[in-house]
Amino acid sequence: MSIISKVRDLLVGQNLTAPADSGDAAPRHGSQYMRGGRGVTFSGWRPALRESQDDISEAWDDAAARVADLIHNSGWLAGAVDQAVANTVGTGLRLKALPENETFGMSSTEASNWSKTVERRFELWARSAQECDIQGMRTFGQMQSAAFRSWLISGEILAELPFRRRSWNTYGTKVRLLPPHRLSRKTENLARLVNGVYLDADGMPVGYLAIRKDMFKYDVEYDVRARDRAGRPRVIHVFDGLPGTHRGISPMTPALQVARQFDQLADATLMASIVQTLFAVTITSDEPTEEVLAGLLTPQEQAQMSAQGVAPMEAYIDMVAGYYEGSSLNVGINGRLAHLFPGQELKFHTSNQPSSDYKDFSMHLLRELARCLGLTYESATGDNNGATYSSLQAATTEIFAITKARRQNIVAPFCQPVYEAWLEEEIASGRIAFPGGYQAFLANRAAACRAEWLGAARPTTDDLKKAKAHEVWKRLGVMSDAMICNDIGVDVDDVYQQISQERDMRQEYRLPDPMLMGAAGGALEAPDGAEADEGPEGDAEDDTDNDPDDEEDAL
Repeated sequence: MSIISKVRDLLVGQNLTAPADSGDAAPRHGSQYMRGGRGVTFSGWRPALRESQDDISEAWDDAAARVADLIHNSGWLAGAVDQAVANTVGTGLRLKALPENETFGMSSTEASNWSKTVERRFELWARSAQECDIQGMRTFGQMQSAAFRSWLISGEILAELPFRRRSWNTYGTKVRLLPPHRLSRKTENLARLVNGVYLDADGMPVGYLAIRKDMFKYDVEYDVRARDRAGRPRVIHVFDGLPGTHRGISPMTPALQVARQFDQLADATLMASIVQTLFAVTITSDEPTEEVLAGLLTPQEQAQMSAQGVAPMEAYIDMVAGYYEGSSLNVGINGRLAHLFPGQELKFHTSNQPSSDYKDFSMHLLRELARCLGLTYESATGDNNGATYSSLQAATTEIFAITKARRQNIVAPFCQPVYEAWLEEEIASGRIAFPGGYQAFLANRAAACRAEWLGAARPTTDDLKKAKAHEVWKRLGVMSDAMICNDIGVDVDDVYQQISQERDMRQEYRLPDPMLMGAAGGALEAPDGAEADEGPEGDAEDDTDNDPDDEEDAL
């Protein structure tokens, strides 16, 4: 069937189905994702689908090197990384021991006292760089910051847990932070080695192929087991990735192109600004050379010039040079202009910048980078123009969820093996008692080492509103003191102990309790006509009809 016949049939509303013997197939109607890959958008976009570990293996070196180069040579990106480290780690996550006491026969009171002892002794170890760091350079909090910074650059945290007791040390458990590029990226399928990680039949890491420098600065590979025979961790390898991956990659990898574009935009804008400060000066003449010479020379001079074989343009240039030889023409710092040669005009030329959208485009790029780092735009750049309390509060609340997830999934997995190794040494040496002794600890390692790692509280722009919210939740009976303390980043046991000590000191010095003091500092007195048993609860009931905004203004 010809095209003309098809069009004719279409116009008259006839069926376009071709006979079977004509060889023309009828159009097929259907619905497909992405329009079946047709069109300008998808026709040239056909990425390969393969294992994530293969992608990481090929891109790891370039990605880590580029991220490190950006941080080394970009002040704003280095500052944003510092802000991300401060928000996530701060001065270090705090240990909260939560042993499963029923598993090994501890009462709740015994478990609470045991946890306090463990936390105090662990803090002594963590605060001493000579005790916790095998190099004696960093405290445990500083090592957490360095480890998280390493994860931002390379996507991995790598550390060893050697046992080294020096003559002046109490503990032998030490931590050695290693750069992730010291872990080999070699793969051998027969040895179950995937990018430097030895796996068992189930895919669990059982060892690592590490790299060290010998005395001649050559790379030497050596094997390290993940745990010893007793289950004590020897290597810490933390990363975040998709199923099937055994190595990580920097979370800033998706933003590398954006960061490079920002640098190019800044360089181009700077160059355009410099070029705009420059200008060019030209001297133009509307008169032809022959007419100028005819007006400046007599007929005898013109005949003499022709006899000597001097061209008109050459004579004109010599005359102009001789004219300006005794006069000054300077458009520099102290511009000076003399009279121009007859028939000439002085013109200035400046460059034009085609676009002035630097601010809007740079803000767009910075927002994408801040999002990749887990920061708000205001926190990453320090630019709070146009921000309100509500917008800052909403942005901080959303971003803090990323901060908590990174504490739980990145920093805590680095801290937990360190705590387990330290606690094993304490129980084995007898410095910390444990029901059943060391063998019982080995049999119940997971229950004994259960812990939480707490960080700083969520940032707030108005502490008064946050305190009033805590007060309301506590009065409703849905929030405890421990929950409030965790929300503001302190330990409830430490708070209770400090309050008890301060109460005893106030009684010793006969000072009033601040909880019973009025706004002026004196004791609360019942209003005139009020009953003696009427307290703050009664006042609160009388004020239920007040406007909350008025109450806040009064506070």
